[in-house]
Order: sequence, then structure tokens, then C-alpha cells
Amino acid sequence: MQRDIVKDRTFLARKSAPATVDDAAVITDLRDTLAAHHDDCVGMAGNMIGSLTRIIIVTMGEEDVVMVNPVIIKRSGMYLTKEGCLSLEDVTRAKRYENITVAWQDDSFRRHVTGYSGWVAQIIQHEVDHLDGILV
Repeated sequence: MQRDIVKDRTFLARKSAPATVDDAAVITDLRDTLAAHHDDCVGMAGNMIGSLTRIIIVTMGEEDVVMVNPVIIKRSGMYLTKEGCLSLEDVTRAKRYENITVAWQDDSFRRHVTGYSGWVAQIIQHEVDHLDGILV
């Protein structure tokens, strides 16, 4: 089900709890909400739709990939950039890394450890920041 985008900074600043199999509806809602915003959005975190669960969805080419309980375990190539967000009005500066390695689970809760770089790495970092209550 498509959800409204949360803009309450107090809510967005809260850390998200680990997701479980009981959070399957959040995955569906993230898919539906991102699909409705594909013209102006490439990723979302659970808290952006009102759920404080560690689930994100990231557009990777033609596919939207759900990452459950993502943790960035390695970073390299720090740079500064500017980012926008559906939950926030302003474009702000953010510190990002060109290359990251992420431990995560898919929507069937199978574990993965995957390296990402460039634009996809930047999106994942932005969404993981959301899960940690960090607003850009």
C-alpha cells in the first residue's frame, strides 16, 4: 500500500529497530510508495513511510532492491556531495564514500554481503543514515 512521506524531523531522527519476518508489510509498502515516487526518488527507508524498522529500498538500474537490516561494514574513497530527500525540503551537504560493502538480508531474509560503488553506494548510504536517525 502506498504510504504518505513522513516529514516530521523528530520522528525521522529516531533510530530504527531491527526488522523481522513480521515486518513483511513494510516491504510491500516501501515498494508501492517508491513506485509512486519513481519520477523524483531513487530510494526510501522504513521511517520515511512511518515504520521504525531497518528496511530500505534502492533503485539499482531497472530493479528496486529491498535491503533488510543493512549494515555498512566497509567504506573507502570519502567525498563531499549535496543531496535532497523527499522527507526534507532542503538540499544539504553530505559525506559519502565511493565504495562500500554492505551486510544485509533480502526480502526472504537470506543474508548477503555485497560491494557497491558510485551512485548506488551513495543512495544506500543516504538510506542507512535514515535508519540511524541521521538527516542530511
